Amino acid sequence: MEHAAYPTLSRINRMLSKVLEWITIGLMILLTFIVIMSVIARLMGQSFAWYDEVAAIMLAWITYYGSALAALHRRHIGFDTVLLALPKNVRVAALLLSEAIVLTFFFLMARAGLQVLDVLAGDTLVSLRWVPIQFTQSVIPIGAILFMLCQMLSLPGFLKLTAAGISLEHAEIEEEVETELEKNKDRV
Repeated sequence: MEHAAYPTLSRINRMLSKVLEWITIGLMILLTFIVIMSVIARLMGQSFAWYDEVAAIMLAWITYYGSALAALHRRHIGFDTVLLALPKNVRVAALLLSEAIVLTFFFLMARAGLQVLDVLAGDTLVSLRWVPIQFTQSVIPIGAILFMLCQMLSLPGFLKLTAAGISLEHAEIEEEVETELEKNKDRV
């Protein structure tokens, strides 16, 4: 449900959101399946040698793709209350500075991730010798680039709301309170 305070997502944002949702959900379902199968195998006295390594990699992938999705919807950790306490011109400048810092960090992370991929050329997983480590670690630069893209795509709407003094965090909380009050209206 879209709240009036939330920025309307553009067509590109909606498409990217759906893709990231499907990737993240697919990875979570696959990880759940692997965990369940591994538990069943262990209960039967067997064990998958690759389970620990693959589960850790999948958890990292879920984290990276999920964080890009969070960035697109501005659902990551933020400081709306501090930002909104500032005068409007300082608030906008602080927002732009913080965005520049975040984008610089993720740019450096993407760059370092690409360098790591070069170093790992030819290496494979310990338990699955046919899986290149470059494939498993490609999530670092891909995730960093996706995060930067999502930050930039969501920036115009977030900047508009922040300049107007509207908090995404507070709007979400208020919406949840209204929903709960509606649900419990008949109980009173």
